[in-house]
This record gives sequence, structure tokens and C-alpha cells, in this order.
Amino acid sequence: MDAGVRAALGLSLTGMSGLSLVSPAWFQSPAFCYGVFTYCSWPQGDRWNQTCLTFGSLKDMPGLAWKVSAAMLLGGWLLLAISALLLSAWALAPRRLQPRRHLGPTPVVQAAAAASTLVGLLVFPATLASPFAKEVCEGSTTYRSGTCWLSWGYATAILNVALTSLPVVGWPQMTTVPRTAVPFSGDTQGIILVPE
Repeated sequence: MDAGVRAALGLSLTGMSGLSLVSPAWFQSPAFCYGVFTYCSWPQGDRWNQTCLTFGSLKDMPGLAWKVSAAMLLGGWLLLAISALLLSAWALAPRRLQPRRHLGPTPVVQAAAAASTLVGLLVFPATLASPFAKEVCEGSTTYRSGTCWLSWGYATAILNVALTSLPVVGWPQMTTVPRTAVPFSGDTQGIILVPE
């Protein structure tokens, strides 16, 4: 795959991942939704009149699981951004500086980003046991959402980690076949193959 296409994919994945991180739509109830860093509330039946707030720091987050998940997801996003920057630099570098067509440490950075994001996604539903979530999602416990349901922000984050882990599995590698010269005879009726 061309380095420019990989760079474009890496940048778009970074953007989508960042969008899902700032989205408040990870768990949602009829009058409230929350994500990793943002939460919103609105009057019953008037969704256009939302009030949204963000957690200013890790110590503002209501629970250890929330803090761990936020740190892992943010770390995964930062690694994904570094990977996208490396891919972009590789795509923009002159061809003479690229003696071999490999991407250096980029697959390792992408693998670390996917692993960190996956851990954050697996830990995040444990936030349903926090007092904050129990108040919003009545009857919620760890990995049980009560009156809340999963929303598009969490689903987008799952899709991002799946797409991010694809290059870790491996892109198809192009192999070169050694070429041999086939001498032609003066006769235009046939081709004579000469073994080496």
C-alpha cells in the first residue's frame, strides 16, 4: 500500500478516535449522557436544550476505573497520533531516503496504541459502578448499564481500535521475482529459450 494512503488512513483514524474521546455519547439515558471526558444533561423531551460539562482533570473523575480508562484511552490516542505523524513523515520524505520500503517503528507504535485503547475500552464499562453513573443510570453496576444504553461514541471507539489493529496483523507484502533475460533468435516464427 502506498505510504500516502497509509498516512491518510492514520490521520483519519486519529481524528475519528479523538472525536469519540471528546464525545459525551458513550452511555446514554433519556435525559443524560456521558463519555470519558464530557457529560451532558437536558430536560426530559427537550434534547435541543443541552448543558454539557467536561472533567477538568483526572482527580475530577468519579472513580478509579474512570481514571484508569481515561488515562489508557488518552494514551492510546496519543500513540495513534504519533503513529500518524510518523506515517506522514514517511510519505513526505524523498524517495532516495527510503532504501527499503518498510515503515520502521510505525507498526509497533500502532500496536501499542491499539493495546492501550483496548484496555481503556474494556475498563470503561466499570465506570457504571461509580456513584455518578448510579445516579444517572438507575440500577447500574459494573458492566450492567441499568437504565442507560451504549451510544455511538463507544461504538466508534470500538471500530477505531479494530481498524487500528489491522496494520498490526500485517499488510500484504510485495515480493519481487528475479528477472532473467530471454534471448530471441533471428527467426520470427518462434522463441528459443536457453537455460542458464
